[in-house]
Amino acid sequence: MLIVILFLVATGVTPAQIGGGHTLYGDFKIEGFKDDGSGAQNFHLLLFSSDLGRVLFRQPINNNGRYRFFNVVNGAYILIIEFENQEIGRMDIVIGERTKTDIRRDLNLQWRGGPDSGNEAKAGATSVADQYARSPENKSLFERAQEAIKKDDSAQAISLLRQVVSADPKDFEAWTELGTACFKQKKIDDAEKAYATALEKRPAYIVALLNLGKLRISQKKYDAAIEVLTQAVTAQPQSAEINYWLGESYLQIKKGSKAVGYLNEAIRLDPTGMAEVHLRLATLYNAAGLKDRAAAEYEQFLAKKPDYPDKKKLEQYIQENKKK
Repeated sequence: MLIVILFLVATGVTPAQIGGGHTLYGDFKIEGFKDDGSGAQNFHLLLFSSDLGRVLFRQPINNNGRYRFFNVVNGAYILIIEFENQEIGRMDIVIGERTKTDIRRDLNLQWRGGPDSGNEAKAGATSVADQYARSPENKSLFERAQEAIKKDDSAQAISLLRQVVSADPKDFEAWTELGTACFKQKKIDDAEKAYATALEKRPAYIVALLNLGKLRISQKKYDAAIEVLTQAVTAQPQSAEINYWLGESYLQIKKGSKAVGYLNEAIRLDPTGMAEVHLRLATLYNAAGLKDRAAAEYEQFLAKKPDYPDKKKLEQYIQENKKK
């Protein structure tokens, strides 16, 4: 039986709320795969929209090739890897960029089969497109809800999404969208119940975990936020956004030593998109009297954001406190 281990190398996730028309691309490599030399493109990549509940793009690709999807708007996605029409791996992606940009997600896998299996063993997973298929009626309602959300008509979106989950209580994506629409309407209890229901149906659903964490942060329930965001970062450790919010939650309960690790990981995963986190770390170090470390954070920030309005103030701080 084939075992495939998927290693995610991700950059470019930010907590921004607007933007669109991005190009999603990356390198595709499977260690240990035996190419038969025919040049046949046995692999396919599918980009599944968690928001719309359907596959948007399907692209053939060779091992050691590069994929590219154009005009990808902000939202939640699953990038599915298929070999000979059977799923062998997936990556959850949340995109939220301020402006149109190129977003890179590399896919590195290891191919493992039995001692004499070569490339003949296949995974038995079911395609996500089959798992999340909606009835035509619910599909129409869900798409109308998405349009209402785009128009900032949360009340209409809530009404439509309630119809979707009433007809199909297993639709965790609709429950998640319902939670977000309720959150925007400041219906906090309803939002939390909707997220909790989504997670009952799909316990490791990243979008629901992340949004529930943000909801609890808005309520200043930081311990509860840490609980759910810890689940999220365990499920998707390569998310810069999740690492950021988890680190921020630890800061709010004055556990800076725990916060630093997650904040630094957010920066590592998305050096440019999370540049402002350097400022957060600098403030933390300055308050702790570690001015040389604060200066180092400010220096790294300015290297990424040379047009920062208060650049001169930071440069003065660096000059006065930088470790000699």
